[in-house]
Amino acid sequence: MTTPLAFFAAVDDAFEPLPFASSAWSPNMVNGPAVCGLLARALETQHCAQGFSPARLTVDLFRPTLYKPVTVVTELVRDGNRIRVADAALMQDGEDVARASAVFLKRSVQPPGERWTRAESPEPPPVPVANGPTAPMWSSGPDGWSSRIGDHQNNGRKRMWQAPLSVVEGEPPSSFAGAAMIGESTSLMTNWGTTGIGFINADLTLALARPLIGSEIGVEADSHISAYGIAVGSATLFDRHGSFGTCVVTALSNADRQIDFSNGDPRRRVGIL
Repeated sequence: MTTPLAFFAAVDDAFEPLPFASSAWSPNMVNGPAVCGLLARALETQHCAQGFSPARLTVDLFRPTLYKPVTVVTELVRDGNRIRVADAALMQDGEDVARASAVFLKRSVQPPGERWTRAESPEPPPVPVANGPTAPMWSSGPDGWSSRIGDHQNNGRKRMWQAPLSVVEGEPPSSFAGAAMIGESTSLMTNWGTTGIGFINADLTLALARPLIGSEIGVEADSHISAYGIAVGSATLFDRHGSFGTCVVTALSNADRQIDFSNGDPRRRVGIL
């Protein structure tokens, strides 16, 4: 039997986790990319008006999402001519397990003038353009790209490249949902070191200047700061046409469940953490 290339199946008014939604931290949990993608999908489909673009998504991952059906409830907070704001809650057994807010901005013309920007945009790996979901590829420091995660367990600057899975079976992921799912890997890209990863992220804030072009998304780590078991990481999101957004995460030490990728940890999934 072929495993569906999606995180959830739509069942009545709920969403049933599929195998790729299983977390590397615990098989009884749903991974972060699946949660972020489902919340982004709900906010976009229900509240992004014509002429607007998703510009910011913040997700709070304050409880483990268990590997069982979930529901999503959304609310429009602000319905403006240029700014729309909406909230969403991911629920299990009548309780919120994660929440999100999104800002949708009206597209318009660029103002005149030149502005400082990052001198070099990250470069994708030298692989053919994907025509469907792909497994992730990795790079670290000056090392080249490979699909073997254990090759990159070092203290180098981490990068990932992937065409994301569908959020819901039978639906191609939107640009926004894809960015939310892959952007969640900012935690892995910024907290993964020489002995694996020992931080579990508590939130995500994604900021997008434009929609993704194509289906493939890259994440390149920009910074890691940590002390007292608390970490802050930031990364740049890019596609084959250049950088299009940033992501910031905060994370807590989860050292008693440290994940070691050096031997290809068997808990690894395409959805990853």
